[in-house]
Amino acid sequence: MTMSAGWYLRRLSRMGPQEVGGRVGDAVRRRRWRSAPPDCPAVIGARFTAVLPVGALAAVPPDAAKRLLAEADRLMDGRAEYFGVDRDDLAAPDWWRDPRTGRRAPSGYAFDVPYRDEDAVGDIKQIWEPSRHQYLTVLAAAYALTGNERYAERVAEHLRSWWAANPPLRGVHWISGIELGIRLLSWVWIRRLLDGWPGAAGLFEGNPVALNQIWHHQRWLAAFPSRGSSANNHVIAEAAGQFAAACAFGWFPSSARWRSAALRSLERHLRANTFPSGLNRELATEYHGLVLELGLAAVAEADAAAVPVPTTVRLVLLRMTDALAAVVDNRLRPPRQGDADDGHGLVVDGAGTDRWGSLLATGDAVFGRLAWWPEVTGTDVRTPLLAALVRPYGRNASADKRSVARPADRPAHFADAGLTVLRGPEEIWCRCDGGPHGFLSIAAHAHADALSVEVRHDGVDVLADPGTFCYHGQPEWRRYFRSTLGHNTLQVDGADQSVSGGPFLWTRHARSRILVADTSDEGVGRWSAEHEGYRESVHRRRVELTAATQELRIVDELRGPRRAVRLAFHLGPAVTADLTGNRAALTWTWDGEDRSAVLDLPGELSWSAHRGETDPPLGWYSVGFGRKEPATTLVGTGFADGAQGLTTVLRFRG
Repeated sequence: MTMSAGWYLRRLSRMGPQEVGGRVGDAVRRRRWRSAPPDCPAVIGARFTAVLPVGALAAVPPDAAKRLLAEADRLMDGRAEYFGVDRDDLAAPDWWRDPRTGRRAPSGYAFDVPYRDEDAVGDIKQIWEPSRHQYLTVLAAAYALTGNERYAERVAEHLRSWWAANPPLRGVHWISGIELGIRLLSWVWIRRLLDGWPGAAGLFEGNPVALNQIWHHQRWLAAFPSRGSSANNHVIAEAAGQFAAACAFGWFPSSARWRSAALRSLERHLRANTFPSGLNRELATEYHGLVLELGLAAVAEADAAAVPVPTTVRLVLLRMTDALAAVVDNRLRPPRQGDADDGHGLVVDGAGTDRWGSLLATGDAVFGRLAWWPEVTGTDVRTPLLAALVRPYGRNASADKRSVARPADRPAHFADAGLTVLRGPEEIWCRCDGGPHGFLSIAAHAHADALSVEVRHDGVDVLADPGTFCYHGQPEWRRYFRSTLGHNTLQVDGADQSVSGGPFLWTRHARSRILVADTSDEGVGRWSAEHEGYRESVHRRRVELTAATQELRIVDELRGPRRAVRLAFHLGPAVTADLTGNRAALTWTWDGEDRSAVLDLPGELSWSAHRGETDPPLGWYSVGFGRKEPATTLVGTGFADGAQGLTTVLRFRG
């Protein structure tokens, strides 16, 4: 999608004077850099010393290694899947081609490329993702575990191909700082995992082309940091990648300066991006995972290079890990909240590895698990490799732990983030959303989902958050998946609670307020909140989960004048609904067992079922970025005011 002049004006209105000044400086610098870029300073006698300790690879569990090698062999055949598109061209990639549209990004000065215009460039996410080189970290890990040089040779072939096709500041891969930061982190790990290969030094520190790329990546990141209203997960990736490279590839005159600046940025923005409770301020769970992965990788790099790290960095990561352990369901699935683009900080695992279990396993290795943490039964490759680099301060040294009070019991209410989890018998899990609309003035990754609920039974989505699906190129789908109607909450007069100014931009944010969050009674959990996003009216919602009856009761009130409303409940893709009047019989199968529930809907509204509709979109579920499938959405239409409450009751059957 191409941004209009109006979008840029609205975007400008969300910036403060300091940010505007910084962006003007960026624009001047981009014009100055348009001339021939400088050469990398001469590097003499560079050595790579940030190697894995002896025994680290031997600690990788056999089943995790087996999954990794299966993935590596698939990649060697040129096959991979990115955002719902199966590819068979990765044996010799065209780094600028989008396989979904068939378009090829234009060349030229990087900052002239209209990367948001799909007609000119193609799907930018499809083009960027392979160039994060995380598939090459998988191949490098396969070499490290097997010693089979064909994996290393493929990595070297692809890196040389990429470097030749993407000289500094030319083309689409030099536009976005998050891409450069994650790519640098991948290169650090590729060099580390290839350390036993005879060609490793000649590929990196002995290769003038590689040195030039590494230097220019860091020069770019030092010059163009994400700032102000854009200082979200992007700035974390930029700082983590630059810090990792300045630690592991500290061969340049500017390395010490880059390392110090990146560490200051990382410390500052980790704190800024994280609530004191440990949840990510973007209120987008996938970005909680990304930021945590990036932070852990940066700390591992610091410890490998013996670079002191402020205590606050470790404490933020500790709080993030405890918060993740608190909010997952019994299958280790966290909430589906806000945007999600399947972004990862460091990938050295094969398909089928549980991302969230892996993060909790790493948290256990680094910080030590608490008694209330859920059990992690799966295995991964990344945890033993990271744990081998991180100094053993987490489990054995008490100094770090004395600086923060870790929760003695599993938290259920995160007041600063407005997130509450009600838990019941038969593994009933219910997330209630009464938090801020999003992070910073643009709330880029927020959805208009105030007061929404998300309900699972034994890990199965029953009342589901439909997800994200896309960012660029399909505006009608982007609008739907982040709309109020696209969530389990109340829509008034056909409008969203918060006002969108375009992609990644909200110009007015609904403000929510939690009234009750009582999870102390094991028999009944209660939650209530309200928001004022509909101007003259206030939407108030009460939720009760009763253990004895396995019953979830939701009461919606619209305080103010009589207005047209739509109340939506999105069912998970595994759930079938038989709607009769205002009662829906829900059925699904899980682990070979038939399960069921009854959903009694407010009789004051007229109810209809929708599935897989496209004009306009309604009745969809996105399991991951770029992928969607039909799912049933129940919509009640009518009028409401302060004189009545709309009561919905979900009863699970034993």
